[in-house]
Amino acid sequence: MRASKLVGYLFALSALVLAAGQTRNTITPAQESAAVRSGADVVTTHPYVSIEPVPRGKEFQVAVVVDINPAYHMNSHKPLDSYLIPTTLTPQLPAGFKLVDALYPNGQDKKFPFSPDKPLNVYSGNVTLRLRLTADNSAALGATTLPLTLRYQACNESACLPPVKVPVKVDVKVAAASAEGHAVHPEIFKASR
Repeated sequence: MRASKLVGYLFALSALVLAAGQTRNTITPAQESAAVRSGADVVTTHPYVSIEPVPRGKEFQVAVVVDINPAYHMNSHKPLDSYLIPTTLTPQLPAGFKLVDALYPNGQDKKFPFSPDKPLNVYSGNVTLRLRLTADNSAALGATTLPLTLRYQACNESACLPPVKVPVKVDVKVAAASAEGHAVHPEIFKASR
């Protein structure tokens, strides 16, 4: 009888250890949501440049791939209601650089428990925001940093966090107008050609 109790106890203990190990490796949306202290914790940004080096006088693009915490979404650049805060990517360009255009993807219309009858146009998962820029003849040669500001408001299924502005830095190498720039990161920029 003692041996069978010990075997049963060991079996139950091993099942608990196995379950604990599985729980430790699986993060639920509630746990991801609980780890967020501010809207800035909701995203991870990855900046890219379309040409390297960027010849003076040539148009190029900057892309920021935004990975959004799976427990959250953020309004698209064109939310369906005027009171909602749109996602924007704004450059603070140094002398010699000009903004040609900002390119935002379409969001997805989704319904949420707090808005069951009216969908919201949102970004979730990951989204790529792009800027078309030029480096004119006065742009400093060599390495430079282009500061950008990503502004958004993150929400989960039940509440929204205060809007935030997240700084993003993009490193660019500027070359003479006669230099040949090579396309880089085709996986990011292929949709924009």
